[in-house]
Amino acid sequence: MNFHQLHIFFTVAEKGSFSAAAQFLHMTQPAVTMQIQALEEHFGTKLFHRTTKKVVCSEAGKTLLPYAKQCIHLIKETDEAMSKFTHSLKARLQLGASLTIGEYILPRILAPFSSEYPDISVSLKVNNTTQILDEILKHKLTFGLIEAEIQHPDLQTQSVLSDELTLILPSNHPLLELDILMLEDVLKYPFILREQGSGTRQVMEKELSKHGVDLSSMNIVMELGSTGAIKSAVESGSGISILSHSSVKHEKTLGLLHTRTIHGISFKRDFYSVHINTAILPISAITFLNFLRERDLGKWL
Repeated sequence: MNFHQLHIFFTVAEKGSFSAAAQFLHMTQPAVTMQIQALEEHFGTKLFHRTTKKVVCSEAGKTLLPYAKQCIHLIKETDEAMSKFTHSLKARLQLGASLTIGEYILPRILAPFSSEYPDISVSLKVNNTTQILDEILKHKLTFGLIEAEIQHPDLQTQSVLSDELTLILPSNHPLLELDILMLEDVLKYPFILREQGSGTRQVMEKELSKHGVDLSSMNIVMELGSTGAIKSAVESGSGISILSHSSVKHEKTLGLLHTRTIHGISFKRDFYSVHINTAILPISAITFLNFLRERDLGKWL
């Protein structure tokens, strides 16, 4: 018996199917079957009852299941504890990130991370939150960083970063003349928003709804699929928007865009790591997530 067999057993029990477990573990179905048979030979008993539709644990399987789960948690805790000693680890870090994180947050963090862990190479895929979640659920990505907390029975999320959205305005906009911006002042002007499925938009909608504002009552002149496109549109005077403060630092320094807070409104949010809850993350991913949690990221952001 080995941990690999227990992990396969646990996954088959969770998925209720040898084929689904094989897909999740990136194995062939015969390989999964062979490992389960080896485990059954080790214990001298059947661990599953097989039907035409699914497999279910036998009494022996039900007894083994909590122990297999404990082993998986222990391995995760072991990787977590040992990740602090992996400065010479040679590995590949593959992850997905939603647009704001991938375009404006991670590029500023990956440089110091690579300096500390020079032997970990990074592969980053950037897409909106909905698409990142879809790729994780389809096992195309091991884990990702997203801009909005989600509730899904197959996914585990954990806060790893903080961020704040802010109102952005073009130069010479009338709102810049006001010392205090009230929500009713801001809603008089045309808005440019991110597309449906964007974490930025979800956070904005949630906060505005707390103050009785529905998007249907707003003058939305554009919905654009990237933060860069929105910044260009706002800069040209097409409307105003609400974006991550980190995404407009460059334009603000140059005086191309201006940021303002709206009185009584807070668009603070967390960024979350997300992965399938039965997955065991590679040590490179655990090392990176610990880096995000333990370092003072403000000096880079």
